Amino acid sequence: MKSKAKFPCSTGTSFYGEVRKRVQMSFKEQDLSTHANKAMWFKAILFLTIFVGLYFSILFVFQGTLVLILMAILLGVTSAFIGFNICHDAIHGSFSSSKSVNSSLSFIFHMVGANPYVWNITHNVVHHTYTNIPGHDEDIEVAPGLIRIAEKDELKPYQRFQQWYAFPLYSLASLSWIFRKDYKKFFQASVGACQNKHPKIEYFNLFFYKFLYYFLFLAVPILTISIPWWHVIIGFIVLHLAQGLTMGLVFQLAHVVEGTIFPSPNQHGNMEEAWAEHQMRTTANFATHCPFAAFFLGGLNRQIEHHLFPKICHIHYGKISKIVKQTALEYNIPYHESPTFFTALKSHFLILKKMGQPAIKQ
Repeated sequence: MKSKAKFPCSTGTSFYGEVRKRVQMSFKEQDLSTHANKAMWFKAILFLTIFVGLYFSILFVFQGTLVLILMAILLGVTSAFIGFNICHDAIHGSFSSSKSVNSSLSFIFHMVGANPYVWNITHNVVHHTYTNIPGHDEDIEVAPGLIRIAEKDELKPYQRFQQWYAFPLYSLASLSWIFRKDYKKFFQASVGACQNKHPKIEYFNLFFYKFLYYFLFLAVPILTISIPWWHVIIGFIVLHLAQGLTMGLVFQLAHVVEGTIFPSPNQHGNMEEAWAEHQMRTTANFATHCPFAAFFLGGLNRQIEHHLFPKICHIHYGKISKIVKQTALEYNIPYHESPTFFTALKSHFLILKKMGQPAIKQ
């Protein structure tokens, strides 16, 4: 097992200490909870209603194969939005102050094909601690061996085309997740440098809820809809292509764009900067002034605020972003931000292109 990378302790008046103090004071002065408000609950109910409505419409309102394909695409995108807006916050414990409410909402992750327990390990524990550290942060390893995003990784000849083939691969992320990723992460000896030791109940949960998902989204449609079974398979694949592309693009634009770095620990396993400063250099925001992005992406377009304050519900990130940005500027710490989704997408494309070419010797 790899040794864990170690961050140095902050000394004196640290950036993180100051920004936490300012954010906490902001909530206190406005007498606001850091958890979900009415707008957050509205979003949750809306996305769940659309999800259930689409599912039962596909089963019982037959309107032709092309219409079913369109509804499958919408169901896939809605599944991604449920993951962004409900499950992500709930698994972080930021949706509600009640553990039982967060646990109940985390359960919904099973209904979009993913395992909340495995996600907690790979994302909450590993990714949020060792962000963008090669060999530690497995969240950035979208297609190991096919996509190169860090200079320390071996460059292969075909990767000079990766800026073109990466996006179709992102579409496969959801299919890989439901059939491969959760099982692989669960049974491998460690995730990054964190050793896996699971409670017995999680073995049951992994297989039972995966089977339930396969039953509800494959077996039930095949038994219910009056079309050939292979049409259902096509619809299922289309659903996950849409879900995978939506998830893949949003997550990649948060960490793999121009300006973000992929630092490695030194020979003693030590990182150069304290944890919070590391987060600022490895994370980026995009489309922060777009109401559409704020509503649909569950705060994942404000990854800087999310990585510094994962226990605060994303509905509040817009309010605290000014505090975070101002404090970063005062401490001369970068605050990576793309004005739109498309500028971030272009930046990601350029990084893929750069990482697919040999380094230019100075």
